[in-house]
Amino acid sequence: MLRRLREDIISCLLKPGEKLRFESLRGLYGVSYSTLREALSRLASEGLVTSEGQRGFYVSPISEADLLDIADARVVLELECLERAMTRGKAEWEANILASFHRLDRLEDSMGEELRTTPDWDDLHMQFHDALVAAAESPTLSELRHLLFERARRYRRISAIVRKEPRKKSNEHRIMMEAVLSRDVQDAKDIMERHIREVAQNVLRNGLHIGVLKAS
Repeated sequence: MLRRLREDIISCLLKPGEKLRFESLRGLYGVSYSTLREALSRLASEGLVTSEGQRGFYVSPISEADLLDIADARVVLELECLERAMTRGKAEWEANILASFHRLDRLEDSMGEELRTTPDWDDLHMQFHDALVAAAESPTLSELRHLLFERARRYRRISAIVRKEPRKKSNEHRIMMEAVLSRDVQDAKDIMERHIREVAQNVLRNGLHIGVLKAS
């Protein structure tokens, strides 16, 4: 149930700013009050839900300030973790990067020209990016990085919804992978930063004003 509720928020079936009413959610997901409250509290810790005291729970709003703040923070953490991994990674780390890219690339090929972000793509995309920094050897940075990666998922989904033309992301991932495996630290960091900021730029161009993304 938690996964389904999270996906409904990320895909904007539950709109940004929408009040999450317990009765309707219980009927929709078929769970108890306690299970629902636990799930909403978990999503609040991930930044997808906000709690306003006695007023209840709401889908966290989207905003330009939030989008840019997440992108800026991700760039700082991702680049630090990437540099650490590239200076410490061994053969097994390289093999895991290649394997995770291959799984992601195969899925994208099967999705065809009208490539859009899906839950399966989300999972493999996360596995690929996790593999790139797996040798960073910092549990604290890893935890913070994962939290920001999750918070960015809704904006990635919004970016896919409003994108004018399909984005063949595996091309970018391949270039990124090759830079990382060649141990060209600055090139890899530059590619990663562009990769992160492209989503923010696309959403700002096309997404934040779209009516379908606003709560009814």
